[in-house]
Amino acid sequence: MDKEITALTRMAEVAMDFLVRYGLQILGALVVFFIGLKLALWLGARTTMLAERKSIDITLARLFGNVVKIGVLAAVVLITLGNFGISIAPLIALAGASAFGATLAIQGPLSNYGAGLAIILSRPFVVGNTIAVKGVSGVVEEVSLAATVLRNQDGEEITVPNKSINGEIIVNSRAHHVVETRVHLATDANHERAADAVRKALNGFPEIIAGPPAQIGIHEFTATGIVLGVRYWVPSRQYFQMRYAANTAILQALRDQKIMPQAI
Repeated sequence: MDKEITALTRMAEVAMDFLVRYGLQILGALVVFFIGLKLALWLGARTTMLAERKSIDITLARLFGNVVKIGVLAAVVLITLGNFGISIAPLIALAGASAFGATLAIQGPLSNYGAGLAIILSRPFVVGNTIAVKGVSGVVEEVSLAATVLRNQDGEEITVPNKSINGEIIVNSRAHHVVETRVHLATDANHERAADAVRKALNGFPEIIAGPPAQIGIHEFTATGIVLGVRYWVPSRQYFQMRYAANTAILQALRDQKIMPQAI
């Protein structure tokens, strides 16, 4: 029992001696670390806000903010390690020696980061654009180094690895998406009056007027009549909502003109 008490007393003395010698140094290092962490987060957010105020694309703005945040964090970590008396030279040497093996192990993520950087710098699309790539389409919600996040017309979130985008054919319709509709008319129907009715129906939607001008004309001729082609652009996030509303308005406008579309 006496030996155990002696051992505990010795441990307590060693702990007290350590705290007396290094307590303030450790406390100071921790204070510097937490202040530096808050500063890095603040500077990163501030950089992003300033970039957005300068009308810089939001993707680039976020990249600048992240670069500043990571740079300040790296400086804070180096200062903190120095306060603890840890030399960073061996750590740098170890990082360099292990970089080759780590590269082989994380080829997938690294290729995504490289592709993400290429996308951010070349800007084939930006946040808010509607793109189609690799069989998926949607509005670009976010472009990070690792992946691009899309939101489709059903509200589903689609995460596409950047390496699957880089080098592929990308269809970018910007903020609008085209709607293509065909109206089948009888052979003796007045197609000019029908086209005017369709145009007036579409003019009733401010969302459609804000996009490129609608295109209305004879699409083709069939054995049973004339096919009127209608193409107009709607905000990508409201594709189906606007398409169904416009179809209802077009049908009502044609009925008002005593023009009945034919079923096929």
